[in-house]
Amino acid sequence: MKKAAIALVVASVFGITACQQQETDPLKVEELKFENKEQEYAYAFGASVGTFVEQRLAEQKDVNVELDPALIIKGFTASIQGKSQFEMGEIQTLNSELDKVMKEAQLAKAQANVAKGKEWLVENAKNENVVQTESGLQYEVLTAGEGDKPSAQDTVKVHYRGTLLDGREFDSSYSRGEPAVFPLHRVIAGWTEGVQLMSEGAKYKFFIPSELAYGERATGIITPNSTLIFEVELLEIMNKGESN
Repeated sequence: MKKAAIALVVASVFGITACQQQETDPLKVEELKFENKEQEYAYAFGASVGTFVEQRLAEQKDVNVELDPALIIKGFTASIQGKSQFEMGEIQTLNSELDKVMKEAQLAKAQANVAKGKEWLVENAKNENVVQTESGLQYEVLTAGEGDKPSAQDTVKVHYRGTLLDGREFDSSYSRGEPAVFPLHRVIAGWTEGVQLMSEGAKYKFFIPSELAYGERATGIITPNSTLIFEVELLEIMNKGESN
């Protein structure tokens, strides 16, 4: 089973078959038909590896560190056959160097994000529809609701879409096809403050400075000190009045 699984991972994910030794396009994607569960397991295993790599590449690209996907695939393909051109010690050294490059790039990006976010929010505050709170949170009422307002201890059901200042979406309950449910005091500070301003049925747009969002943490394509934009619909206040 192990040999079959490895062979299918290579064949299905990277376009290289066990019986073909000639060069193929390592980035070609094919629609496959699976004959049994072992093949599905193998493809899913390869897909999980690919998803991890895709996320890392996105993080690197956001700080202007770009690695060639074709070379990544070649390294993977060689390594699972025990034919890597680098010894393990060399691999560890190179990965440590990459980590150092990434940290330096993220630090530079974080410093740039602080200045960019502050400048952007100053301009955004000039919009007559935008209100800024004492904390620095900005919001715009898209649809006014008529229901109750939640407290920080309430659990809420919401639909939302989160984007960076350049418009790229990093998270969306709409894309997942179902609302999110969570205790309001267990999310980022900008959400905890902002959603309490809303009545059930309302839709707001929040402009959240980095200190009220993820701060210096990076997650996915969100780089350190990023100012974030969220469109939020408050669908329902759940367990109102209960401590969560």
